[in-house]
Amino acid sequence: MTTTLFTNGRSQAVRIPKELRFEGREVSIRRMGDGVLLVPVKASTWPEGFFESIRIDDANFTRPEQGELPPVVELTR
Repeated sequence: MTTTLFTNGRSQAVRIPKELRFEGREVSIRRMGDGVLLVPVKASTWPEGFFESIRIDDANFTRPEQGELPPVVELTR
């Protein structure tokens, strides 16, 4: 299958045939050799900045005691 390239403002654009259209409004783009790979971006389930807000940067932080593991149960056939 082939399609056409065109210019939209100062950007190069590609016409994607109807049967190959993406859901959503955003794709990730990556160069792969002589080609380009487009992958749909899934909506994030975490608020922006969430992981930065819970990161522990305190050098004095020590991990709490985790307790002992229960004994391993052996399975028989």
